Amino acid sequence: MDESGQRFFPPPKSKSGHTALWETRIKKNKEELKRDKEQRERATVGRLTGTWEDRITLAKLKEKIVTEDGRIILRIENEEWKTLPAALVQLSQIQEWQLHRTGLQKIPRFISSFQSLIVLDLSRNAIAEIPKEIGKLTRLRELLVSYNRLNCIPEELCSCECLERLELAMNRDLDELPQQFSNLKKLHHLDLSMNQFSTIPECVVNLPALEWLDMGGNKLESLPDNIHRMEKLHTLWLQRNYLEYLPDNISRMHNLDTLVLSKNKLRDIPSLMEGMTNLRFVNFRDNPLTYDVTLPDLKEEVAEEENDREMFGKEFMHHYIHEARRRGSQTYTSVLNVKLEGLIEELA
Repeated sequence: MDESGQRFFPPPKSKSGHTALWETRIKKNKEELKRDKEQRERATVGRLTGTWEDRITLAKLKEKIVTEDGRIILRIENEEWKTLPAALVQLSQIQEWQLHRTGLQKIPRFISSFQSLIVLDLSRNAIAEIPKEIGKLTRLRELLVSYNRLNCIPEELCSCECLERLELAMNRDLDELPQQFSNLKKLHHLDLSMNQFSTIPECVVNLPALEWLDMGGNKLESLPDNIHRMEKLHTLWLQRNYLEYLPDNISRMHNLDTLVLSKNKLRDIPSLMEGMTNLRFVNFRDNPLTYDVTLPDLKEEVAEEENDREMFGKEFMHHYIHEARRRGSQTYTSVLNVKLEGLIEELA
């Protein structure tokens, strides 16, 4: 009691600093445990959702698989698949991909898992790059990636030793190939049309098995002098370029039977081409050739459906060479006569 006799109650003691700090830590720890629990629950739900979505996607992909001629094929056309799900790896036994007009933007790196792949047909998409993993597909025979957005070809592609057919037509800025390209010893069909090539790459000339080559719609201004090294080539498409002349060695391409040269800037036809006896079809249409040549009329009437004469074809080539030789001879004789007349006048 105090001096007045009243009972005295002291003020409550405040919590010590250590006690307050301890309670704060306990509270913070509880909050962290709560957050961790919530994250684990969300992750679990996410995994379940992801697994469920993968199963749905996989089921959808399985619906796109067909078997033809004993080959397992994944076929998707006119559907939007900008990317391919990782779940596709579970179908690694697929031997052929046919994905057209899907908007596919890139070839997945897990492509290397498809060791049974024989044909990879991804034409008419939006692919900007071929991954290096492509080189691990040692059984691949056909790679068709025309009408995409490629601007380079990885050297790893040259490890696809079984590759026989390669189509790269109509890509963005494709203008060169890796030097190792000539290592494709079995490649016999190559389509490089509608790109930006200014010459036939040396690595293409050195392909030992090449039989069919399309380089139409590029920026070719000349052909390599050693073009005859493509000994097995039987078909050569060079339309819509800027060729002004043909090298004489083109006449040494003894297996060539189809040669398309329409819409170039040719002013002459090498006379040596007259000896290309295996050449069955040739086209010089829409070139600014020096001489106008008209094919002679046929002696006998031939039904229109049986008359396969091409105005600028093989027969035209032979007549042009003969006409050029005749006119060249006339020019030479005229020049020689003028010189002789001048000499006679000087002597007189």
